[in-house]
Amino acid sequence: MPTQSATLPIMGQIAGFRRFTVDEYHSLIASGHLDENDNMELIEGYLLMKMPRNPPQDGSVQKTNRRLTRIVPPGWEVRVQSAVTLSSSEPEPDIAVVREDIAEYTTHHPGPADIGVLIEISDSTLDGDRIDKSRIYGRENIPYYWIINLTDRQVEVHSNPTGPIAAPGYATRQVYGPADSVPLILDGATIGAIPVHDLLP
Repeated sequence: MPTQSATLPIMGQIAGFRRFTVDEYHSLIASGHLDENDNMELIEGYLLMKMPRNPPQDGSVQKTNRRLTRIVPPGWEVRVQSAVTLSSSEPEPDIAVVREDIAEYTTHHPGPADIGVLIEISDSTLDGDRIDKSRIYGRENIPYYWIINLTDRQVEVHSNPTGPIAAPGYATRQVYGPADSVPLILDGATIGAIPVHDLLP
């Protein structure tokens, strides 16, 4: 099975790899052919190994979760490294701010209509997060996509998704440095702002 690459289009050109639908992926899990020990996620039809984590990434996940949880309004919740179901992918972003679900998402994962912000925390995965995840999330009309860039010590906020066009992504990218604060916007309303230095290790 393919492993995570810098950009998926390169991997996608290699002959012989089987692509799976989201329903087929769910069937593999339900039948026991895949479980949490396989450490895989579905990305544009491909089963990819998730990258190993390091202390700076995990620390930034914890800091980001803590600060978001303090300011998200009623009706929203913060999920950490949990799956979201998209049309051809089921990634597990580092952080997702999603609408609360009466069943606590025990019967399904959040879908595009449930998602306010997706966040990836990046160092070695930076190219893939900028190119592949931006394409995937923009295609699905995820309103905001943050990359907490540990290498350059900045937060890159992608907004104005294109939807499912030939070359999907985001029309706007704004970079926030360590002296800046990143606005959290949900349903078009600014909820608050988080200092970038509070998100970085």
